[in-house]
Amino acid sequence: MYEANQSRGRRSNSNTLVVPQANNALQQLKYEAAQELGITIPADGYYGDMPSREAGSLGGYITKRLVQLAEQQLSGRSGQ
Repeated sequence: MYEANQSRGRRSNSNTLVVPQANNALQQLKYEAAQELGITIPADGYYGDMPSREAGSLGGYITKRLVQLAEQQLSGRSGQ
């Protein structure tokens, strides 16, 4: 289902967090995932120089971890 502003050709910012309080946990997850994959996170936060392969690997890995966490939450289990 499209949001009202998307149906008129404008897109909302997909980077806006649904739960802003989760920002710190998501940043920590990003750094942990990068470390596990052997990817160096840019100190200045600029990802424009990161190769697409690394950015895609990092994004895919984070998505996999988020789905895992959601499934655990939905099943009533805690932990990782």
